[in-house]
Amino acid sequence: MTVRNIDAFAGGWRISRIITDRRAGTTGRFDGRADLRPDPAGGLIWEETGQLRLGDGPALSATRRYLWQGLGARITVLFEDGRYFHDFDPSGAAAEAHHDCPPDVYDVVYDFADWPRWRCTWEVRGPRKDYRMESLHQRG
Repeated sequence: MTVRNIDAFAGGWRISRIITDRRAGTTGRFDGRADLRPDPAGGLIWEETGQLRLGDGPALSATRRYLWQGLGARITVLFEDGRYFHDFDPSGAAAEAHHDCPPDVYDVVYDFADWPRWRCTWEVRGPRKDYRMESLHQRG
């Protein structure tokens, strides 16, 4: 199955995420889920919940929320407050996006080659940040 548009993402996803902090020399892990449900204003609400463990620290509850809007083949991702984050085209095997948040830079690669399993890998760099965050999403 090929991803065609935003509707293919609706529903529940299990997430396994590895965070490699090159600056601190530590690795973190997030295990949880994302539920993408219809937004009354259009698009989907991405609501992510789970447990985050950074290095040897205790497990912490973690949440994140985004708004996804479809425009033709592209998906625009907004922060919860409506500010633009990035956009991508899910119709191919891979998609890339970039977000400037001075002084930091965020680059992501979405990998849909094994749909409906998919990955997104973030590379984040800045004066105080240098990490890679890789997430595997599976239905469930």
